[in-house]
Amino acid sequence: MSEILRGVPPSTGLRDVYAQKALSQIPRLLSLEDRNEFSKTYGCFNREYWLCRTTDFPSSIAQFGVQALALAWATPMPDNPFYQEEKILAWTLAGIDYWMKIQKDDGSFDEFYPNERGWAGPTGFLVYAMCDSYRLLGDRFPSAMRGRFFEAVARAGRFLAKYDEPGVLANHHAMAILPIYEAYDLVKDDKIRQGFEVRLEDFLSYCYPEGWCLEYDGTDLGYLSATVSFLSKLQKLYPDERLDRVCHRAIDFAAHFAYPNGHYAGSMGSRQTLHFYPHGFEVYGGKGVGLASSVAEHLLRGLSQGALVPPEIQEDRYFLYRIPGLLQSWVDYSERPEVLPPLPSEREPFSRTWPGARIHARKGRDARGRDYYCLINLAKGGVVKLFRGDNGASVENDCGFIASLADGKVVTSQWIDADFVIRAGDDLLPWKPEYDPSAEAAVGANADRFEVQGNAHFMVMKLFTPMSMIAFRLFMLAVGWQTRMAYEIKGWIRNLLMTKSGAGPVAFKRTVTFGPSELLIEDEVRRLGPAIERLKLGDEFHVRYVPQSRYYQPQELAMRGHEIPSDALARLNQSGVLRVRRRIDYHDGMTSLEIGH
Repeated sequence: MSEILRGVPPSTGLRDVYAQKALSQIPRLLSLEDRNEFSKTYGCFNREYWLCRTTDFPSSIAQFGVQALALAWATPMPDNPFYQEEKILAWTLAGIDYWMKIQKDDGSFDEFYPNERGWAGPTGFLVYAMCDSYRLLGDRFPSAMRGRFFEAVARAGRFLAKYDEPGVLANHHAMAILPIYEAYDLVKDDKIRQGFEVRLEDFLSYCYPEGWCLEYDGTDLGYLSATVSFLSKLQKLYPDERLDRVCHRAIDFAAHFAYPNGHYAGSMGSRQTLHFYPHGFEVYGGKGVGLASSVAEHLLRGLSQGALVPPEIQEDRYFLYRIPGLLQSWVDYSERPEVLPPLPSEREPFSRTWPGARIHARKGRDARGRDYYCLINLAKGGVVKLFRGDNGASVENDCGFIASLADGKVVTSQWIDADFVIRAGDDLLPWKPEYDPSAEAAVGANADRFEVQGNAHFMVMKLFTPMSMIAFRLFMLAVGWQTRMAYEIKGWIRNLLMTKSGAGPVAFKRTVTFGPSELLIEDEVRRLGPAIERLKLGDEFHVRYVPQSRYYQPQELAMRGHEIPSDALARLNQSGVLRVRRRIDYHDGMTSLEIGH
């Protein structure tokens, strides 16, 4: 260990999980970088490009690895063998230099395909990572590189300020305003500052009083934690009470999805992401926001026990993000008060409905005096999560139904559709994301019965073939040189793979009722077209294409779905309707399953 590590403070227990999880991945990160200083691709972190030769362009997002190296080099923390090591410094600078080499003339970068000209991802992410690395390296950043570096940052800042991306991803807009301001702060270009003000207003328009921010068509909890993280970094440079208000509300909302078993988010969100960005919560904990510390502490314990997505199980493209986030969380770790505020799942019984998000949360106590915690996302067809109150164990995890049709297509109720008819008790919950709980009477707050009905949606499962990949590459090379055209194409790709899914020939109605001793889930499925060949209810499954999702979680081993037997399917196809009723004890799980028509 380096002599400089003498005097590093002793381990602070759970806090060091952040550092341990992150530092353990630095060898993997370094293995992805071309560290041969005589190589044409010296500093490239995209191993598939420079070594394996399995791709025809370097994915720029791989250069995000620079920030992790800079943090490891600059930060004295326990068991950090990379601190102040000269080779780590050299490899960090090589990564920055390669980032500058692959920048496009308009200031943008490519991530998934040539001429993508990505906005927040990858251009915004990379500008932020490089500016932060520049600060961390301090006077060790070579003066000979500064001119080129400032110009690269300025070009990227102007690009981010000038353009937007198709579709609404609030976390991308949060990530865009952070690097735009970073660029302005570094180069003092007034055009960049003007663009920052425009993009800031755009972002704020996607944040709602209930505490969530729009991700395509609903709220995603994993990316909400990312938004808090990005905004907490921005406010160190640019304090703004509007951003502070967004973060306070988001922390309160997100706390409801820090599950009693140490897991977070998942299928309860619009983009089904499981990741938790702890840095913003640590920053706000340090500002005295006790609930932020409670969430951070609970999920840090979950991370230590394998209940969150650690960087080691993520692919090369995305584990890059987790490492600096964990290292920054160690740096800004908020000292915990002796008594932390209780999480929603730890409070006295309550019932809360967010009409805009169309989500219900309940801490309940059954007829036998046993506590439970339950969440229902009605916007996603009635996804249900139920936990015991004593040990936090998952009792029921139900993502709705998924079915294969005779024509080979797959449909599911787990989709967000503004046309779903949703009721909380007698109250109708129309699609109204801007609902302000402080300005209107509570809607569905005390309801014990919730209902959602509509049409199932087709699951999108498009894949490239060798010929379609060749055609796509040729098309992008031919027309992608034009930035505006590249953005039109990206919007089309997003619609095709992610956001657009037509209603299928299967209708459904789900009713969830809180009884004194049991949770009652009633499902009605109606066939409106081809025969249904297979139908499964419940379990954890993901249907939307989102690159940062579908990671394995230990809780999956205990989850069980219900395969509808062939005789019941035959009755469904003949009569056109199937009804399934399940009674679920709040502590012991399902007590009965009735299948009728």
